[in-house]
Amino acid sequence: MKTPIESILLMFVAAFIGSFGAVFLKSGAHRLSRDWRVMLRNWQLAAGILAYGGSSALFVVGLRKGELSILYPMISLGYIFTLLWSRIFFGEPLTKTKFAGVGLILAGIVFLAAGNR
Repeated sequence: MKTPIESILLMFVAAFIGSFGAVFLKSGAHRLSRDWRVMLRNWQLAAGILAYGGSSALFVVGLRKGELSILYPMISLGYIFTLLWSRIFFGEPLTKTKFAGVGLILAGIVFLAAGNR
């Protein structure tokens, strides 16, 4: 079974949206308290949960017509997006080790994609 491009694109979009979920959850975590009324007004936390939910829905739809062994590792692209958002939104440093990790993730995805032919 060859994995259709539509499923691959859905995984890419799911990873992208999921990476924003992590950013919103981190932003919302700074406003957490034991008072549940404050938590209900924490729009960043709600946005993070919604982003992860939307990402999961796209993930499930993408899996329907493709190979799990090809599609599931594509979610690791979310780590790359999250690395970028961490730098942009939180000023976290980009290090050589992080770039090496990105290279390994990309190499793994390329090898898996080559096995889809």
